[in-house]
Amino acid sequence: MGEVLIKVDHVSKKFAKDLKKSLLYGLSDVFSVITGKKQKKLLRKDEFWAVKDISFEVRRGECLGLIGHNGAGKSTLLKILNGLIAPDEGSVTMYGKVGALIELGAGFNPILTGRENIYNNAAIIGFTKKEIAAKFDEIVAFAELAEFIDMPVQNYSSGMKVRLGFAIAAQMEPDILIIDEVLAVGDVNFRAKCYDRMSELMKNCCVIFVSHSMPQISKVCTWSILIEKGIIKAEGENGKIIEAYYDYNYTEDKPILIFSEGCTLEKFSTVQRTFKGEINKLKIDIEIISQTEIKNIDVSIFLMSRELVPICQSNSKLFDEQIILKKGKNQLAFMINKIYLNSGIYNFALTIEGIDTKKHYLWIQNLNSIQVINEYTLGSPIIIDGRFKN
Repeated sequence: MGEVLIKVDHVSKKFAKDLKKSLLYGLSDVFSVITGKKQKKLLRKDEFWAVKDISFEVRRGECLGLIGHNGAGKSTLLKILNGLIAPDEGSVTMYGKVGALIELGAGFNPILTGRENIYNNAAIIGFTKKEIAAKFDEIVAFAELAEFIDMPVQNYSSGMKVRLGFAIAAQMEPDILIIDEVLAVGDVNFRAKCYDRMSELMKNCCVIFVSHSMPQISKVCTWSILIEKGIIKAEGENGKIIEAYYDYNYTEDKPILIFSEGCTLEKFSTVQRTFKGEINKLKIDIEIISQTEIKNIDVSIFLMSRELVPICQSNSKLFDEQIILKKGKNQLAFMINKIYLNSGIYNFALTIEGIDTKKHYLWIQNLNSIQVINEYTLGSPIIIDGRFKN
């Protein structure tokens, strides 16, 4: 087991809910520090704890995943770790050089070129000009920005800023690497390259990784912490923490109507809502009201992630099923024979489209949330039904 590189000891941070009180309390706190007056630990009017009593250690060779919904306190904690803000209580000790990518464009001077920002940012981390020069070509190559390296960063796209920021943070081989959800801005191929680089770095450093993608947390991290309302709710093995995250955030969501013309969905329901590993012989009851008779249509059902990303689908056209909607109430049933799914929260989407006309009659998402629980959490939503032989 490697040595401790990050030590967070009972860290708390509070903020005021409005600007005036934030400025007033800030001046009061500065005065207290100057005069040596002990600050009160109680919340003042319109204050709240962004993070409260957070403690953990991360060792060399580990990747800690921080998970929690938006507003849970993850970004505040990362800013404390990176030294951008100071905690009101507790202490943070970082052993070694820190590379961080926690906000889009953070640390970049927009009027300077990419080349100049590489030298500035790496110098802030603690590297000498000679060390930066030795790594410069690797940084530019990794970021895939050779053509634009002498262009002002203010003219970079969001994806270009992410590529440059990660390349600086990762290619300088820091002892500690902190990565926020900002990586989601990059394209798929670059994200894959980033994850590969993180795996390489973990041999000699430690990583803190924030993501809303549970498969990525499972794939990249060695252990995880669940933060909700600024408090650690659970910590430990990825699978258990991801399951706790889904349990904590499992609420019945309202359907999202994208489009409707001539059809309305009255019912979309299943008897079973929680599954162990596989969905087997699941019947979905559907009730549609049509204003007119509609022939030659394609009815599609999608299984969606919690982030409303399609995972898999089936439709009536695929199996040459002839479906006609008569005027008025229509009862349909769809049977899912078998799907193997990773642990998580999923929902359905339904579309109705004319086969010949390509006309859309109905498109609705976020239907009937279901929960899948597995003993292990893998790196993708669909699990292949296969066996190894030796």
